Amino acid sequence: MSLKTQVIIAVIIIVALLVIINMVKKKALELRYALAWIVVGVCILILDIFPKLIEKISIIMGIYSPINMLFFWGFCFSLGIIFVLTVAVSRMSIRIKELAQELALYKHEK
Repeated sequence: MSLKTQVIIAVIIIVALLVIINMVKKKALELRYALAWIVVGVCILILDIFPKLIEKISIIMGIYSPINMLFFWGFCFSLGIIFVLTVAVSRMSIRIKELAQELALYKHEK
């Protein structure tokens, strides 16, 4: 990877991390959901700064190609995010149903 590409990737990742942190400060994004993206951003930034690191990690893990390892990690991360968001939506759905029932009871008592 050329130095120009590394610099472009680093700038994009840093800007993305700053946007995420700004959204957390403005309370537009909860910290518990932003942490995963912050960790991934920092990991990508480290791999961008030290490109040989990914080759060493893939060799240690026994994966033939470093790009295959990146796709595997991306797939696992995506599954994790989908699971966490599914749990959050499920909890919110239950809470909304309970609130609607409480509101109906409150209106019925009036």
